[in-house]
Amino acid sequence: MKLPRIIIVGAGPAGLGAGWRLTELGHEDFVIYDKNSYVGGLATSFVDQAGFTWDIGGHVLHSHYPYFDHMFEEVMQGEYFTHQRESWVWIYDRFVPYPFQNNIHLLPKQVMRECVDGLRDRPTHTPKNFSEWIVNTYGEGIAKHFMLPYNKKVWAHPLEQMSYQWVTDRVAPSTIRGNSWGPNSVFRYPKRGGTGDIWKRVANRFSEKIYLKKEMISLDTKKKQVHFADGSEDSYDLLFSTMPLDILVPEIRSKLHRSAVTIVGVGVRGHVPKHLQTKCWMYFPGEEPYFRATVLSNYSPHNAPIGTWSLMFEISSSITRPLVKDAIEQTLHSSLIPKGSKIVNVWSMTSDYGYPTPTLDRDSVVDSALKKLEEQDIYSRGRFGMWKYEVSNQDHTFMQGVEWADQVIPGKQSPI
Repeated sequence: MKLPRIIIVGAGPAGLGAGWRLTELGHEDFVIYDKNSYVGGLATSFVDQAGFTWDIGGHVLHSHYPYFDHMFEEVMQGEYFTHQRESWVWIYDRFVPYPFQNNIHLLPKQVMRECVDGLRDRPTHTPKNFSEWIVNTYGEGIAKHFMLPYNKKVWAHPLEQMSYQWVTDRVAPSTIRGNSWGPNSVFRYPKRGGTGDIWKRVANRFSEKIYLKKEMISLDTKKKQVHFADGSEDSYDLLFSTMPLDILVPEIRSKLHRSAVTIVGVGVRGHVPKHLQTKCWMYFPGEEPYFRATVLSNYSPHNAPIGTWSLMFEISSSITRPLVKDAIEQTLHSSLIPKGSKIVNVWSMTSDYGYPTPTLDRDSVVDSALKKLEEQDIYSRGRFGMWKYEVSNQDHTFMQGVEWADQVIPGKQSPI
């Protein structure tokens, strides 16, 4: 039986997952193209001119899959740190441990009363959207003081226009005890090179199959040909695409919503302040432009040059909520940076594709598009290839590539 010629578009975790498994299966007739000059997609890392390492967002590696864990151990060879999560919410001029709803006793008395009363008097009707789900789950008090304002900042989209079925393990329930909730209560992080080091190591396994700076600009589904910006083309039997679905299928662009994320990295002279020495990341539901800040030098001392430390801020924006004017400048006045500190360097970048928004009609739009593509031997996977935030962590998307390879190479048993 003739095995298929496979083209993979995108060298992020999903595309590399497909390449990893195809290589493991002994299937050699595949190639990976990526428009960037690096592998890893949104999971890559950058080193700025001052020597600080930055991720594109607060990536922490945890896994739902033994297969992924085995891959990680194989490529990393023990060259990583394991951290116990310590996350906080900055609210009412104090740090409150996360999950917020388990620590409302640390709030001002009146705010705590509102939160307790809300938990007791929660609505019982079936919610119609994410906003109603928040109130039904946490009550009016917690919703008012944290959950609603924080999620509005993260999503940069009206919560009334979002579904809630995606929540799963993404949002802590109101019945938990302790602070070890969630799959990322313990996470791993490379000693050097940031999160992107993982994907460089994965790509090294089949680097001869990967071509960078190759941007796909058009697709001939009848001839099964991919055309690139440099004028070249290639043919396929099967196409595995991780590019954003709204680019691959332009006619659904107006029906899908997303937010962009601006990363602001601040390198500071000296040592991590005492109040941040053990913290991983912090959530900000208030007026600050950023929704989360990460003490990235706490993840690895090699993320910052000797004698310095680093903070990474994340700011969401979208068509419905544009980037706040002077947002980057405002991060430099954050209360997290002690007054009088010497800022060594400021690094920033914006990823236009940050969060795929789970709008009310997302599933019907996406499922229909994926079905039509597969009828043409095109398979769309990955964070924006499937447009499903709830399964878009690094382990999720890597395994989407692995599982797809098992489906299309006949006679092979799945390792899952």
